[in-house]
Amino acid sequence: MKTPAHPLARHFQPTLDYLASILSASTHAQYRHTVRHFLSYLRARHPQVRALAQLRRDPHIFGWLAALWSQQPPLAKSTRAAQVIRLRRLLEELAASGHALPPGLVLARDIPRPDTCLPRPLAAEHDAPLQRYLESQDDLRSGALRLLRHTGMRIGECLDLADDCLRLLAPEQWAIHVPLGKLHTERWVPVDRPLAELVRRLRFLAAMEAPRRTDPFLLPRPLGREYLAQQLRLALSRAATAAGLATHVVPHQLRHTYATEMLRAGVSFPAVMKLLGHTSPRMTLRYVEVTQTDLQREYQRARSQPRYCLPPPPSAMHPLADSCVSLSRALNAAHHAAEMLRRGEADPARSQLLARAGNRLAKIIALVRGLDIPEN
Repeated sequence: MKTPAHPLARHFQPTLDYLASILSASTHAQYRHTVRHFLSYLRARHPQVRALAQLRRDPHIFGWLAALWSQQPPLAKSTRAAQVIRLRRLLEELAASGHALPPGLVLARDIPRPDTCLPRPLAAEHDAPLQRYLESQDDLRSGALRLLRHTGMRIGECLDLADDCLRLLAPEQWAIHVPLGKLHTERWVPVDRPLAELVRRLRFLAAMEAPRRTDPFLLPRPLGREYLAQQLRLALSRAATAAGLATHVVPHQLRHTYATEMLRAGVSFPAVMKLLGHTSPRMTLRYVEVTQTDLQREYQRARSQPRYCLPPPPSAMHPLADSCVSLSRALNAAHHAAEMLRRGEADPARSQLLARAGNRLAKIIALVRGLDIPEN
């Protein structure tokens, strides 16, 4: 769709052409939408404005901002912020190109500040039945939702997965190649054998659902990408209802759940950043939930094993001491794994068994710590 017939359109068009060469097609379309919206507002409210030099912060920019804020149905705050950011960049590009524009038309304070939202990972009592239900369904959309849950991909990244996204890196080591996504970055996400089998199953189901398709994607999209995204959201909503969840679940919560699960399982914070495809720690912090239980665990660990109590260098240790240290570390890792499994287990009987196993491991760890280590 072309920009509206407004005298200023001819000034915006070269800037839009330039942005088309450096931005993705979808982002460029959003800039065109912002230009159309702004020029439509000027044409309706300020028809006397026919040159860029006539633009003023008050009333033209103030009026456009008010129109954004009062639009019905109301725009989300993030949508309004994106519109303001795009108009500011367009005006900055025009000024840099030599157009006579008054300074300070759009300021940083005009951009609505995003709400500080808490992460929304699924609780264990919701995640477990949802996963069990999805695993019981042998269809393309349920399989795609399982893939989202166990890789932390964005829904858009999952839609754009190539048919050959699964790669065998080494014996029993697979990874999924995630294409360029929201942040224009690509990455490899490690997966285990069951997930590798899931990807192969998705290929088979895709071939059954669309046998004559020629597109290069893992998930077929005969009716378009957006329609497939809507189908995945609808499938997740139905799965949540069938699993007995009373709350509404959206695909991005699966990403939050994956990130929190990885952090609690002992994956380092930089590694979680890599898995999610983030470029800054601040972005990752918005995706992980650090609960009071997590804080208590870290606090007790710091008190029982303070960092300033470092062990002596390995070369100065007795061979038996080195073996005991290795054994203690292995037991601690097993105890941690048992505790993580217990917290994520919805079946009370299995949770009780895991608790008993954890108690026994704790006793064994105490016995190992009580061993007398020969001195050199």
